[in-house]
Amino acid sequence: MSGGTAAGRLIGAVEAGGTKFVLALADESGAILAHRRIPTQQPDNTFGAMADFFREAEATHGKIGAFGIGSFGPLALDHAAANWGTITTTPKQGWPGASYPQALAGFGVPLAVDTDVNAAALGEWLSGAGRRAFTLAYTTVGTGVGTGVLRKGQSMGGIGHYEAGHVPIRREAGDDFEGICRLHGDCLEGLASGPAIIARWGASLDRLGRREAEIIAGYLASFAVTLILLHMPERLIFGGGVSKAPGLIDAIRRMTEERLAGYVRHPALDPGLREYIVPPALGDDAGIRGAIELGRRMLPGAI
Repeated sequence: MSGGTAAGRLIGAVEAGGTKFVLALADESGAILAHRRIPTQQPDNTFGAMADFFREAEATHGKIGAFGIGSFGPLALDHAAANWGTITTTPKQGWPGASYPQALAGFGVPLAVDTDVNAAALGEWLSGAGRRAFTLAYTTVGTGVGTGVLRKGQSMGGIGHYEAGHVPIRREAGDDFEGICRLHGDCLEGLASGPAIIARWGASLDRLGRREAEIIAGYLASFAVTLILLHMPERLIFGGGVSKAPGLIDAIRRMTEERLAGYVRHPALDPGLREYIVPPALGDDAGIRGAIELGRRMLPGAI
């Protein structure tokens, strides 16, 4: 082993998505020493390739002291439960029951597991568009819809993590699309996710017109109002592939302000909400940055 980093103070980080895993080895400052992307296949293959990467990284850079993982789910996050750190009811074939603690048990170090969207929210809270906000809500709109809510940099939840994509949502006037969610039909994800948009109109939102964008913006604005009323965050971040469609964030701002109707008044809610509802600043790096921080917090003596 080589390097000048103290033994056992390196961090293994995983951003686990439905199509790819992003893997990184970092030091306590967050500097990435090794990095790899691997396809998400069946758990045995994917977890095997993940462990191989970290063993190779240890051989070059030094011993890993902790792991941080931001993963697709749903996840079992109750530390008192026997299945903590396990993927549960995902529709992704072969993945229900896949366990991160079991996959990384051979390293013999502590690990933190959270949702991919909570990890992305943490990355943006550390050094992105939500930097050090007291309460921050990060919503990703892409293949699915998910929201992470942080309070003082800690992810919020209850008996499980939040499942924002499946909240019922009031329909936009004249919209009779039945939705695509296999369980709920016309929940937020069933109406506004990338696959829902393609199922409805045959193209991604960035290839469609103003009318279609207004419908999707309406659903996301209604959800933004719900987030504001329930959590009173200092900032809302909208990320994911759908949110990159030209003009969508501006439409969400306008409709959110209209639907709040002046009920909530605070300096954080600037006129037009241009500083309040924002895109992510870290782009595709938010998730792995958050995973590194999750792992750093597991190192002995970390604060």
